[in-house]
Amino acid sequence: MIAASVALSTGHAQERASAPLKFPELPLVSPLGARNDLPSNYNAGVSWGQLPNGRKWGSTAGIATAPDGTIWALDRCGASGAGGTTCASSPLDPVLQFDTSGKFLRSFAAGLFVSPHKITVDRDGFIWVADNGRVEGRGQQVIKFNKDGKVLLTLGKAGVAGPGLDTFDQPTEVAVAPNGDIFVADGHGNAPTANARIMKFDKNGKFLKTWGKKGTGPGEFDCVHTLAFDSQGRLFVGDRQNNRIQIFDQEGKFIAEWKQFGRPSGLHIDRNDVLYVADSESRDGAEGYGYNPGARRGIRIGSARDGKVQYFVPDVTPYPYMAASTSPEGVTTDAQGNIYGAEFTMDVKKYVKN
Repeated sequence: MIAASVALSTGHAQERASAPLKFPELPLVSPLGARNDLPSNYNAGVSWGQLPNGRKWGSTAGIATAPDGTIWALDRCGASGAGGTTCASSPLDPVLQFDTSGKFLRSFAAGLFVSPHKITVDRDGFIWVADNGRVEGRGQQVIKFNKDGKVLLTLGKAGVAGPGLDTFDQPTEVAVAPNGDIFVADGHGNAPTANARIMKFDKNGKFLKTWGKKGTGPGEFDCVHTLAFDSQGRLFVGDRQNNRIQIFDQEGKFIAEWKQFGRPSGLHIDRNDVLYVADSESRDGAEGYGYNPGARRGIRIGSARDGKVQYFVPDVTPYPYMAASTSPEGVTTDAQGNIYGAEFTMDVKKYVKN
């Protein structure tokens, strides 16, 4: 555990202060119940993925495992950032497929996205990408592909953000139910009027229902950042700015909220209902964006069935955290239980289980 007294970085406006802030010693358990003292059963993360033609990773929050065991990842076209125009004028493919060793297999989707946020691979092997960037005529959409990159379905209006039933406002991720129903996390905006809801469509893209609004109560959201289904068909929602996971049935009925997994940037639930939660933003200091005092960043691992957290893979960045984001924002696993973490800080890392 570390005690520190530091001035906040001037590189992040939301973290500025006129005088140094006094940070307490990192507690064993945060005020919201996120444990910092759990064991890790993983080796340190190692940079992963052999990008083609000498490319380097840009910012990313999206990584997913396909039914065939391959790993699909998003790259914001070698650029740093999120929700802007990272891929708007790039000739690079932002959607990439690898085997578990990191060998590059294929890529596609150049020119289709403005700032891809997260990637989902459904049980049939189709690839879904949410784009929370916007330029005229592009962005603010969800696009479904086959594994060869053919566009099969689009949701939302290209380049149009709004609160309607056929528009999104910074969509972040897709989850697909066993019957093919499509659930979209919408959206990433911080403004009080920004969308903060779940949108549900049938397998053909027909709108079915929506729920949620800005707020802190059950069924309310503030930055709906990530989605995942468990084996019971319950929808887990990473309600990031509220520092919690909310759990719903597929009709939007609230079941529970969990705060013991930290601040959820990414969720992954494997076939055994092991829940992996990537916390890339928890920070102490002044209240505001990212404020989740006493929670160490990293990946918390536990049960989607009862919410018990069993393991913790800590961020190697020293506490307290000066940057707005470190550690993975997106998370998935392979059949051996190894973890793959997609980082805003322009890398993808593999954590081998020991």
